[in-house]
Amino acid sequence: MSFSKWIGAALGWSFGGPIGAILGLALGSVVDGMSGGNASTVYHGQQTRQRPQTKPGDFEVSLLILASIVIKADGKQDQRELDFVRQQFVGMYGKERANQAFRLFKEINKQQNISTRQVCLQIRQMMEHASRLQLLHFLFGIAKADGMVTEDEVAQIYTIAGYLGINHSDYESIKAMFYESTDNAYKILEVNKSATNDDIKKAYRTMAKKYHPDKVIHLGKEHQKGAEEKFRQVQAAYEQLQKERGF
Repeated sequence: MSFSKWIGAALGWSFGGPIGAILGLALGSVVDGMSGGNASTVYHGQQTRQRPQTKPGDFEVSLLILASIVIKADGKQDQRELDFVRQQFVGMYGKERANQAFRLFKEINKQQNISTRQVCLQIRQMMEHASRLQLLHFLFGIAKADGMVTEDEVAQIYTIAGYLGINHSDYESIKAMFYESTDNAYKILEVNKSATNDDIKKAYRTMAKKYHPDKVIHLGKEHQKGAEEKFRQVQAAYEQLQKERGF
């Protein structure tokens, strides 16, 4: 499949708004066999079209733009972070599709004046909560790809989470999946250390439902893999507390 056909078939609401403007600039450099005028026609034809559910391409484009923002947060681009993005896409989509996505990512990454707030508000309006949580999980993975998460990267991801409408508890839960500390299991389950065993059991059921891979089934099997990782970490946190507390 040519890049132009792939991108045209994969995207829905992200062809409009501020994300569409970013995408339009990137497409001007990478779409094969498509003139600037044709690309503009596609964009304007899709701009007011709203879909009830996020398409895989909408998620991918949102992910690439936010990944670019996080990678630039500390004022430098580490090759390990770029390699992480490529490897994740290869793992999710296979080499051919990943190469197409990464071509787009490199063009997006060249843009200097991306408004984090405007991009995130569009995502918040159009993307369901479970998919936004999945975006956040991926962003922490990028930030940690070079072996450490800098304060600038944490601050940027925190800002993104706020704009995306992700509450503090959900943010801390996902963040705890990437940090080693004595209270990580509690944070992942969104309870404090004073919680009773019954509280923990209830929290586990709630979190297991929230992070269940079926929540993002509409994004395709490739994105369920990331959701499965979150789900496993919730299970591991619960099992750790079961062992520590003996219930």
